[in-house]
Amino acid sequence: MSICPGSTARPRAIDLANGDNNPYEFPPHNRHMTRDRYEAELEALKEGVTSMATLVVERLREAARAYEDGDEDGGREIAQRDDEINELYLELESECIDLLALQQPVAGDLRFVVATFKILTDLERIADLAANIGRYAGTPGRDRLTVVPIADIADMASSQVADAIAAYVEADPEQCRTVVAGDTDLDQRCEAAADDLVRYLATYDAAGDDHETLLADTKQFLLTVRDLERVGDHAVNIAARTFYMIESDDELIY
Repeated sequence: MSICPGSTARPRAIDLANGDNNPYEFPPHNRHMTRDRYEAELEALKEGVTSMATLVVERLREAARAYEDGDEDGGREIAQRDDEINELYLELESECIDLLALQQPVAGDLRFVVATFKILTDLERIADLAANIGRYAGTPGRDRLTVVPIADIADMASSQVADAIAAYVEADPEQCRTVVAGDTDLDQRCEAAADDLVRYLATYDAAGDDHETLLADTKQFLLTVRDLERVGDHAVNIAARTFYMIESDDELIY
């Protein structure tokens, strides 16, 4: 019944049981379109995380090479380019927030978005550690401490990150366990590197050398090893969050 201005008539109640259309329900084609768009947004978010992770791993390996080669210019460039990753992080973080606010995901989709939000933070922090290592590349006397190959440790750490992201993309819980178990090997390698350095310094003939330079070099070496060990910790975080996303089980979250 149409209601004219000034009329006191009341509209007929909507009777869904007798075939009336629900004016508050999307037509079927709109519902499908909305779901398709939602699925596309989830997939785009996953692809964005993969792209960010690839860039972060690449920067980490570049920073380690710059450090080992004493490439001050290369290391500085890596540190300066950290803003690119920060911007990507903020963009993807915003996508997570939009999905949570506008789509209100539940169950597995909710775990995916929340896990992704956490994983993005770990990737951004790994990028910060890569920038630190790049800055260390210009340490005076950097070519002297070659007893421990930093690039080898960086390869272990970056492989852990790559494996954790692969587990996220492929939703592979066993790969998550493998990454967590592999962190022990990385920790032991970092500890061995520090021990090797101590033994090297105990027998090093510093006669005629600048002790302040050697001290600065040693400090930066130990900071680099520490940062690589922290990269491994972030890889474990990614694997643990991914495991929770897949299994709804916080077993690997410390």
